[in-house]
Amino acid sequence: METPKSENKKYIGYVVGGNLKESLRVRLTVPAQSVQEGSFVVIRSGDWQFYGLITDLQLGSTDPRFADEPSRERLRPEVSSLLQGQTLYTTLEILPTLMMEVGPDTDSSAYREWVEKHGPINAQPIPVKTIPSHHADVMLAGAGDVAEIFGEESKRGNFRIGNTREQGHPVCIDLSKFIQRSSGIFGATGTGKSFLTRIILSGLIKAKLASLLIFDMHNEYGLDDTASDTRESVPGLRGKFPTDVRIVGLGRGATIRGHTPDFNLEFAESDLQPEDIELLTRELNLKETTPATLDALTACFGKDRWFTEFRALSPGSTILNDEGKRIPAPDSVETWALNNNVNTLAAASLHNKMSRLFHLPYIVQQPAANGLNEIIKALENCQNIVLSFGEHETDLDYLLVSNLLTRHIREKWVELTNTHRSHPEKTAEPRPLVIVLEEAHKLLNREMAGQTTFNTIARELRKYGVTLLVIDQRPSQIYDEVMSQLGSRICGWLGDDDDIHAVLSGLAGRDALRGMLARLQPKEEVILLGWGVPMPLIIRSRRYDNQFWKELLGKSGGKSDEAIIMKELGF
Repeated sequence: METPKSENKKYIGYVVGGNLKESLRVRLTVPAQSVQEGSFVVIRSGDWQFYGLITDLQLGSTDPRFADEPSRERLRPEVSSLLQGQTLYTTLEILPTLMMEVGPDTDSSAYREWVEKHGPINAQPIPVKTIPSHHADVMLAGAGDVAEIFGEESKRGNFRIGNTREQGHPVCIDLSKFIQRSSGIFGATGTGKSFLTRIILSGLIKAKLASLLIFDMHNEYGLDDTASDTRESVPGLRGKFPTDVRIVGLGRGATIRGHTPDFNLEFAESDLQPEDIELLTRELNLKETTPATLDALTACFGKDRWFTEFRALSPGSTILNDEGKRIPAPDSVETWALNNNVNTLAAASLHNKMSRLFHLPYIVQQPAANGLNEIIKALENCQNIVLSFGEHETDLDYLLVSNLLTRHIREKWVELTNTHRSHPEKTAEPRPLVIVLEEAHKLLNREMAGQTTFNTIARELRKYGVTLLVIDQRPSQIYDEVMSQLGSRICGWLGDDDDIHAVLSGLAGRDALRGMLARLQPKEEVILLGWGVPMPLIIRSRRYDNQFWKELLGKSGGKSDEAIIMKELGF
């Protein structure tokens, strides 16, 4: 790739001051309207090239009198124009982020000597550790600079997520790095999070770098949908990747908008554990006595039978004894509680509140098929699962099902990884897995995070190849410890200061980035942040339209004919 210094870039000014800790000051030599906050700039100083972002523009003057009094009416046009460029000026604030040694200009006589001394140019950008000199040239980044930092689209694993806001240069993310740690997509309601998520998921499916487990709470991602604002058709992932994506319905005979899924998921009553019930404390309004009652149930009936046996008990049922008095019936909740030293009111209250679970159609004594194992096998075999909740769209369904399924998957991936490490010559390393979680704050808030599997995944399961992709409009409600584990953050406009603070937590230069994030356009503009990208950058995201599919999948747009599909399936 051609080095960035050889590219004809637009000169906009020169460095006049600043410091490494905060920002650099640059005197602008072009009209202020030709640059914007968030622009990607390059600073050339000696043998080094610095990369940064414009974080602020300020008006200045050498004499305040000229700034206070309009000059156009008092002076000739040529004098007024000269005054605007010399006495009145604009200063940029630039946040330096990266630096790279590039040597002298290739056209200079010193270039050959420099190469003989240092060897061929093979430098890599590194975090900024010093500052450029006074009067160093400042230029808007060109396409070569963007490609140097964010990679070229032609390289395997690189996915173009959008373009720079001003010149429209392609900006890529490294998907292989993106999936190494948990990540997040944030933005206020109506900013296009779902469309951006579809774009990222499409790129991951096309690259085949990991399997995806998508908890599709609102039935948006698997099948074709209709945009709520434009009423236009929105392609689903299944239609574009018919052999790579499988749709799973929740419950026997469940359909999604009248369509039959590939298979259905049911849970056996023996799958439920006391910790799954405790997770629903807020949703079921459980009391402080719940853990003690659940412990007594598992001690009495065992971990596999406690749910079934507890459901079979009758709360409040009574019989007449020999003396004609009413006493709790032998099959009542109260009799069980008395026999096991449990508070009868606490036991009856828990049974009453768990009645919502007792009647869930996807929790049965004996599932018709082992949908859980089928999901795990599909994920192991490079397929992607979209679990559509269908008509079960309550928070109770989402909390219970996502935690139940993920707990089993976590155990399986830990087992596969440990087996591979013990016998690397006999077993393959498990395929990387990304769990896509909508409405993440419902499972990862401060009260719930410690009880869910997702907190453990975010903190510990990266070494087992399992990461999260969380999508949320209220990042401030996600537990701080989980937010700190998100390597990549892609964020649209946010209007709440607490949400902005949460997204920027733990990042260098967050004070300078705060204003940029608050002033994003409500649609399509997003900022890339975090460990997973080389430096923060505002971009215009790709549109989720026919042009996107044509670029991603070719002219066919992913519509394979029947013969091709049958061949890929092995028939």
